[in-house]
Parts: sequence; structure tokens; C-alpha cells
Amino acid sequence: MRSCTRTDARLSSIPPSFKYLGQGYVGPIPVPVLIFTAVAAIVAVLLYRTKFGRYVFAVGGNESASRVSGIRVDRIKIGVYAINGFLSGLAGILLASRISSGQPNSGIGYELDAIAAVVIGGTSLFGGRGSLLGTIVGVLIIGVINNGLNLLDVSSYWQQIIKGVIIAGAVILDQRAKR
Repeated sequence: MRSCTRTDARLSSIPPSFKYLGQGYVGPIPVPVLIFTAVAAIVAVLLYRTKFGRYVFAVGGNESASRVSGIRVDRIKIGVYAINGFLSGLAGILLASRISSGQPNSGIGYELDAIAAVVIGGTSLFGGRGSLLGTIVGVLIIGVINNGLNLLDVSSYWQQIIKGVIIAGAVILDQRAKR
């Protein structure tokens, strides 16, 4: 019988194949970039080439009108949440692989980055407008902002405030554009 306190190589080491997901390269390209590209391509096909994608945009634009037009809104929402859960799990696996450990607090604050990236990319917080390409551009912009703030040695507290101001500014611009 094994003791729980015993350190065993099989229990404490992370296999190289798992580390490869977050730290590996295929030629000069990091594996996470390849995974991101594959996921973006699959999502693009799903959103722009399928009935499900058209329904997602319809439900996001006006849920009541979608329901009246015969779209099963509840099923679309469940599908979107299921895809979101799968992609969140994939992101968690990539993060754990990248830092080579399972830290439960390692993803704190990423939700603000996700919202900021989507809003900067042109998606309306009030529904009905957005694009995958805009979101990808927003992700790249937030990445550059995060990197710049880290290089400037700005504290994480002020980084959160700056991102909050960016989100508020994007929402204000979105509201003005609607008028």
C-alpha cells in the first residue's frame, strides 16, 4: 500500500507529451499557435457555413424574434455553452501544459482579458453584432497591451484598471455607434 506523502516519479512528474502541448514547436511555430489556428478555422466553418452558426447569430441578435421564427433557442444556447465549456477545458489544458503544473489560481483575471478582446474586436455586449476575425484582432491587441504593460513593469492592479477602462471605452463607442 502506498503512502500519500511518498513522492513517486509516476505521481509527480509530468509526461513530456503533455508539456509539448504548451511548450513544443513544430518547426518555428509554437504548438499553441497551431492549436489556436485549428480551433479558429473550425469555429469559422461552424459559424459561417452551417445552419447552427446562422442560428447563433440570430439568437444573439434577437432571442424573441428567433423563437417566433421557429429556432429552438434553448438548444442553440445549450450548444453554444457546450462548445464554450469544451474550449475552456482546452484552454485550461494548454495553460497547465505551458506552466507544467496544475495551479487552480493560474487563470484568474483571464475572464477580463477575454471580455476586453471580444469588445475591442467589435462584438457588441448587447448582442447581434460581432465577427471571428474581429475577435482574433482583439485577442492580438490585448496580448500586445498585456505584454507592453508587463515590460513597463505596471502592477497587476493597474493593469486590471487599464483593461476595465478599455472595456468601458469600447462599450461607450458601441453605444454611440448605435445612435
